[in-house]
Amino acid sequence: MKKHKNLNITVLVDSNIIPPTDPDFLNMPDEPVTEYHVIEALRNLGHKISILGAVQSVEEMMADIKRQNPDLIFNLTEQLGGDRRFDKSIAAVLEISQIPFTGTGSTGLLLSRDKRLCKQLLGLHKIHVPKFVFLPKNKAIRRPAALGFPLVIKPAFEDGSEGISNASVVENEDAFNKRVKFVHDGWHQAVIAEEYVEGRELYVGILGNKKLSVLPTRECKFNAKKGPCLATYRVKWNKKYRNKWNIEFGFAEIEKPLALKIQRVCKKVFRILQLRDYARIDVRLTPDGKVFILEANANPDLAYGEEVAEAAEKQGISYEDFIQQIIDIGLKRYK
Repeated sequence: MKKHKNLNITVLVDSNIIPPTDPDFLNMPDEPVTEYHVIEALRNLGHKISILGAVQSVEEMMADIKRQNPDLIFNLTEQLGGDRRFDKSIAAVLEISQIPFTGTGSTGLLLSRDKRLCKQLLGLHKIHVPKFVFLPKNKAIRRPAALGFPLVIKPAFEDGSEGISNASVVENEDAFNKRVKFVHDGWHQAVIAEEYVEGRELYVGILGNKKLSVLPTRECKFNAKKGPCLATYRVKWNKKYRNKWNIEFGFAEIEKPLALKIQRVCKKVFRILQLRDYARIDVRLTPDGKVFILEANANPDLAYGEEVAEAAEKQGISYEDFIQQIIDIGLKRYK
């Protein structure tokens, strides 16, 4: 581990994540929680840590930050008041206040969170994205004739596969209409209906800003002939479910020319969407070698053992060094 300056760091988290019985995140729970892992790593690195839950009262939040007087905010927020669209607002407040923080800024969070805007922007830059239609809530549900089945129905502003299940893949008009209405009613937001792209599901972690480092590519392997064909919420977060369907997360074996092509595309996505410090790009690689961008995650899970940290470890970066690199990369932007 390289020597580093010990800092006064405020870890900014979603307020509903803070355990009432463990507000300092001292007792690691049985189930891995990102906040515990990051905070433990920061303490082990020797940094002075304070923890703050993001709240809708900007005045209150900024007063708390001012009292803590951090050198840097390690931003782990993903929503505000239960709405993920407000993650950009937290970043915007920190930007206006000129407080250094890790991770993507308000513009990048806006561009990557809004699935319609993200796909439109990438398409303008000749990057393959699934064909899609945007379906606002409380308006007539219409599928363009040019958009054929099968289609994947998903909430327009969520991440972590929230709102995605096997029923999200629809094969006919009736199933299409029912699923769109189900998401409208259940998630109270617009819907993206996109073509299902057959191929391998890959996850590409990226670190850096001016100079980007692409981490070893991870893959979600669907080994059963029948069963899930996309990374649903249960696939991502339910180990028993993965075992039932023989679904494995591991490292992708890809020939070098194709691997370099994937890296080039993902770096381009990172820059177009104005992502910062770290991100994960979700890819479908078709049998004929086309690279389709499914999602760009500006707030990937940083927990030990999850995709980005696993990829960093594969590259020889220990978990604590991985967290320190995020700090160093973030601080460098403010020099």
